[in-house]
Amino acid sequence: MKLKLVVVGKTDDPQLEKLIGTYERRLSHYLKFEIVVIPTIKNAKNLSEEEQKLKEGNLILPTLTTSDFVALLDEKGGQFTSKEFSNYLQKRMNSGIKNLVFVVGGPYGFSQPVYERGNDKISLSKMTFSHQMVRLFAVEQLYRAFTILKNEPYHHE
Repeated sequence: MKLKLVVVGKTDDPQLEKLIGTYERRLSHYLKFEIVVIPTIKNAKNLSEEEQKLKEGNLILPTLTTSDFVALLDEKGGQFTSKEFSNYLQKRMNSGIKNLVFVVGGPYGFSQPVYERGNDKISLSKMTFSHQMVRLFAVEQLYRAFTILKNEPYHHE
């Protein structure tokens, strides 16, 4: 299985970028993993929230194929413990899907067409995080899930 994380806009904090890179490299020991960065919408200040979500969605959708299983990282999604999330990933791998794609939206979330394309919604917390921080939390949790599946000593309960 190939794992992909689609995000809107570059990470503007070099420390966050370094940490994300650390977990990105660690994940590559378990499977093929890539981060796809959608460009930030130009002149977003002149757009309504809905217009911005639509423009971002028009850039997100072409990165997805019809065979991708798409999980949107969304505050209204289901929540997991780290162990439950590792089981979620195992079920996806066992189902035979070739590409599992997690998508982090922009600051206002997703457009309706992106919600319609998503196969699942996952919430990392009931709290709100910046879409930049969500990237770090997502790659760390993906890495943690694979260490749990491999019975490696990273995760403690």
